[in-house]
Amino acid sequence: MQEQLAKANKTAWETKAYQAWVQAHGTPEELAEELKQSHIHRLRYWLKYTGDVQGKRILNLLGSNGRKAIAFAMLGADATVVDISEENRLYATQAAAAAGVRLNYICSDALNIPDEEALGEFDFVLMEFGILHYFTDLNAIFSVVRHRLAPAGRFMLTDFHPFARAMLVTNNLKEPSGNYFDDEIKEGEVAFAKLLPEHEREQTKKVLGRGWTMGEIVTAVGSAGLMIRVLEEIPAKANPHAPEFYTLIADKIDAALPLLMP
Repeated sequence: MQEQLAKANKTAWETKAYQAWVQAHGTPEELAEELKQSHIHRLRYWLKYTGDVQGKRILNLLGSNGRKAIAFAMLGADATVVDISEENRLYATQAAAAAGVRLNYICSDALNIPDEEALGEFDFVLMEFGILHYFTDLNAIFSVVRHRLAPAGRFMLTDFHPFARAMLVTNNLKEPSGNYFDDEIKEGEVAFAKLLPEHEREQTKKVLGRGWTMGEIVTAVGSAGLMIRVLEEIPAKANPHAPEFYTLIADKIDAALPLLMP
């Protein structure tokens, strides 16, 4: 099933993605100029957990148009993106070149990175905003995270809160499912479609995905041998009584753990 999702989602993310990013952020050159002013703000969820990233290796899995990775590169990090979309790669590498920073961009399914071991180890692995629903097995993607982290390396995950996905209407989540525990694989609109004019939006392809509960996410991260240090829930602007996003910070540990259920 994961292979079917990956195929459908690659098709969707390679149909008008470049055009959507130009519509939303300007040309790659215009984005580069904007990032020179805003790169610190773009990284506001994570810099307090990274400290100085000068010379640090950062892997941004499913890094899309590269804005976060480019921002880290502007701070002196050695940044690598893995993402399934060739259109995302083109936009990101052009923006990085315009910004005068080096960005290593691998166009690949995150679960099937060519010659993955050659990537080596990273100080930080980042996953952010709208990514986990692309996987039918969280253990698989968090295993990739663990294997790419250096000893004591840090995993940083920021995403839409499962509660918000199920229960809230926000600027980012327009159609809550109403069922927090819904685990069906469903067809939906690709994320960038809302950035396009209406007549262009109708030409985009659909993505496939499934929702996860917070318990499933936390359990999968811990089961991967990553020690959870922080789970920060971020309130929705439209409804500050409920969470819209969360940030989970976990460190790679080397410890022999007993079976959870002997």
